[in-house]
Amino acid sequence: MAKMVRRTCAFCPDREAGSVMYIAEEQDIAAHQDCLLFSSGFVESEDYNPENLDIRFDVASVLKELKRGKRLVCNFCRKKGATVGCEERACRRSYHYFCALCDDAAIETDEVNGVYRVFCPKHDPGNRTNQYDSASKRRRQALKPSTITEQMSTEESAEENSLRTLKRKNNRHKVRIDFLRKCKQAGLLDDIFEEMLDTLHLAQEKLMDDNTSETEYEETVISLFDCGLFENILTNIHSGT
Repeated sequence: MAKMVRRTCAFCPDREAGSVMYIAEEQDIAAHQDCLLFSSGFVESEDYNPENLDIRFDVASVLKELKRGKRLVCNFCRKKGATVGCEERACRRSYHYFCALCDDAAIETDEVNGVYRVFCPKHDPGNRTNQYDSASKRRRQALKPSTITEQMSTEESAEENSLRTLKRKNNRHKVRIDFLRKCKQAGLLDDIFEEMLDTLHLAQEKLMDDNTSETEYEETVISLFDCGLFENILTNIHSGT
C-alpha cells in the first residue's frame, strides 16, 4: 500500500510544532503531521512503527479523510475541510487543526499510546468535573482501553488537575503565538483579517435577515459569543450607555 513520505520544513527550528509534514507526490498531497494525527476519522497505518515514523500514514486513508472533510464546516473559520472533531460525544463542533488552536480548544496528546484528542472550549476536560466514558475516546493503533481511564481517574487531586490544565493552556498559547508570527512573516495577516471581516459581515447579514432559519440564527449567535472580542465590545458598549 502506498505510503505518505515524511518531510520536515527546512525553515522551522528542530521539533517545532507543525514542522513535520507528509507528502504524496503522485497524488500532489501535502499534510501537516498534526492535521493527520488529530483528524477524527483517521487511523494510522496498520504497520505503524514508533521507531520508523516514515511509514506512519498510507495514501488511501489520507484521501478517504480528505473526502470526509469536504462535508464538514470549521466552527472557527467557517470553511470546509474541518476533520478535527470535539471528543465530546454530543458535541458537533469540527475544526481545522490550527483553527482549533486559535479557538482555544484543548489538545491532549499521548504519543506512547497513540492518543490524539481535541476538545472544544466548552468541553475542555480541565473545566469539567465529570469523566468521559470509554466510548467517547477515539483509540489509535497502540491504545489500550484502560490507559486513558487510568490517567483520568478520580484519584487525581484538584491541585494536580489545575497544574496540568495551566500547563496545557500555556502550551496552547505558545503555539498560537508562534503560528501568528509565522503568518505575519509569510505576509498572510492581511488576508486573515479580510476573511475575518467577511465572516463578520456574513454573520451580520444572517442576524438582520428575517428569513434566516432558527437553527442558523442560533448557531450564528453562539459563534459570536464564543468570540471574546465580540463579548468585550458588547460589554464596552453596554457600560458606555
